[in-house]
Amino acid sequence: MKYYGRLSVAALLMLAPWHGFAQEKEKVEPVGYGDMDQWITRKVHESGIIGGETKLLYEIGPEQEIDGNKPYTNRGGSPWGTSNVMAKVVGIVKTNNSVYKDKRGDGYCARLETRIESVKVLGLVNITVLAAGSIYLGDMAEPITGTRNAEQNMNWGIPFTRRPKAVRYDYKVKMSGQKDRIRLTGFSKRAQVEGQDCAIAVCFLQKRTEDAAGNITAKRVGTLVVKYDKDSDGWVDDATYEVLYGDITRHPSYDPETMGLRARDYARNSHGESKLIREDGWADAGECPTHMILQFSSSHGGAFVGSPGNTLWVDNVRLVY
Repeated sequence: MKYYGRLSVAALLMLAPWHGFAQEKEKVEPVGYGDMDQWITRKVHESGIIGGETKLLYEIGPEQEIDGNKPYTNRGGSPWGTSNVMAKVVGIVKTNNSVYKDKRGDGYCARLETRIESVKVLGLVNITVLAAGSIYLGDMAEPITGTRNAEQNMNWGIPFTRRPKAVRYDYKVKMSGQKDRIRLTGFSKRAQVEGQDCAIAVCFLQKRTEDAAGNITAKRVGTLVVKYDKDSDGWVDDATYEVLYGDITRHPSYDPETMGLRARDYARNSHGESKLIREDGWADAGECPTHMILQFSSSHGGAFVGSPGNTLWVDNVRLVY
């Protein structure tokens, strides 16, 4: 596999036209580190009061090992963040690990799992949360200090000005088999959420604007959402999905729940402040974006909602032009 760590993010984030355009010559370009063959292994030492175990957290980036409770920042030009995080709540160091480096053939892939994490110390903290496995373009500010407003620690998306026709990747899916989902936020009782949990892939192209106060608004330029609700028959290679441009509310595949305009994602503004991205409309179909959000997740219902056991494997992420 080629090593892409020394290339710029802009050069790495390009792809090509797919099977629907077989008559045209495709140009397919890999997303940086999207072959999932290089991983950073972090050795994080949890606090003695909760057992003092050394946990391994995996990040997508140039092959190396980091030992110690150090806040992680993306390395080697990798554009990928993960849901693997180090938290420090009332002085107690705890980890969440829901993304794994998994062997595939002669290389590796990403395995994303939905699971339950808990930390209980009598008189200090009692938190149980559901965590979906997720990889995304962007990064996470560590350490996490609580589950309330934890989304503000995420920096969603990267600068991107291209117009890909499609996103292509290899995947494998295993569903939990549960009819409904659960919600576990850490501060409320376990609740049932109606409807089956699905693995999901999303790609949103946005044209963002920042005002004088640092607030971020965006027009939606391009949209791609794929949900998986059944086990796959092993690996599916070169799965290719079209990016839809402009206002897609009348498109036959439009699902307002997953494809509609959003106001729940955060990004850092030009001053380094975390701000909510408010999508306030659809861009013209011919518009160019300023940013790309690309995410793969083992659950689709948002933070703290899903079915433990849902698993999504991802490999060889590319863009099609």
